[in-house]
Amino acid sequence: MLKFRKKKIYIILVVIIVVAIVVCLWTEKQKREPMNRQAGVFTAQRQNLKELEKVISEQNKKETTEFQTEAETMPVQTEASAEGETEPMTEVQTEMSTEAETETVLEAEPETEKPSQSVYIPKIKNTSEYLIAIDAGHQAQGNYEKEPIGPGATETKNKVAGGTRGVTSGIPEYELTLSVALKLKSVLLERGYQVFMIRESHQVNISNAERAVMANNAGADVFIRIHADASESESAYGMTALCQTPDNPYNSMLYSYSRHLSDCLLNAMAVQTGARKRGVTETDTMSGINWAQVPTAIIEMGFMTNAEEDRLMSTEDYQNRLALGMADGIENYLAGLGQ
Repeated sequence: MLKFRKKKIYIILVVIIVVAIVVCLWTEKQKREPMNRQAGVFTAQRQNLKELEKVISEQNKKETTEFQTEAETMPVQTEASAEGETEPMTEVQTEMSTEAETETVLEAEPETEKPSQSVYIPKIKNTSEYLIAIDAGHQAQGNYEKEPIGPGATETKNKVAGGTRGVTSGIPEYELTLSVALKLKSVLLERGYQVFMIRESHQVNISNAERAVMANNAGADVFIRIHADASESESAYGMTALCQTPDNPYNSMLYSYSRHLSDCLLNAMAVQTGARKRGVTETDTMSGINWAQVPTAIIEMGFMTNAEEDRLMSTEDYQNRLALGMADGIENYLAGLGQ
């Protein structure tokens, strides 16, 4: 009887254990099913993301190919430059006659669209990194065709005048300006600057707006335009600088720099030559200033209609002093940029 009871107890215990194991296994299964479903969702989401990334990648490749194809099939626009302006109203416009063939200088034609007025911030560089653009005013033959006074302008002016002539020396202005420009080039090169010459020959055909665009394209830090003045009054004398006004519709962002450059040039040239300073004239009528995107100053070295100044400007000594004064003025301007 006792053995039967013990056997019965063992059977009950085994059943309980089996039931407990079954219950545990069933409970574990129930717990795993949601996790498996969630894992399945995550797997599906990852698969969808991969497919989406694949579609986006293929679309980007397609768009890139279409853009490159469009860019490659666009026509290349080649434009010929035709720049120029009428010089100050006080200057006598005497066109020089010549039978020599005129060299035509082709550059990128100035954009006719008016540029945006952005802030101009000059770069501070070492001396050897600065590029000075020098324009010897005028040329052997004037070009009296018309061009816009500035980018997008409807007002037009003569492209470039022949210039005036010395009342005593008989030297044409375009010869005097190139002579001084070449001397300035030599001084600047000796001091370690880079120089870009707009012209080194008289037989060119470069308008005033084109000269400014050439300086822009060269990446010049400073643009110096060398001229000589003229007047109906033989007593008028002295040197003048010209720059844009603060309200210039084309490049007013350059005003403070162009004005400072003009002041520096006049002051240094007066020290070197002892000439009278007539001051800085601010004007928005000069194509060669309006088209510029770098600080620009026009220097009127003196009056060729004044016998004494004309005689002085025709001498090598005075031309050297003019060039030294311009170089000093440029250096003073650049030195002031870092202050």
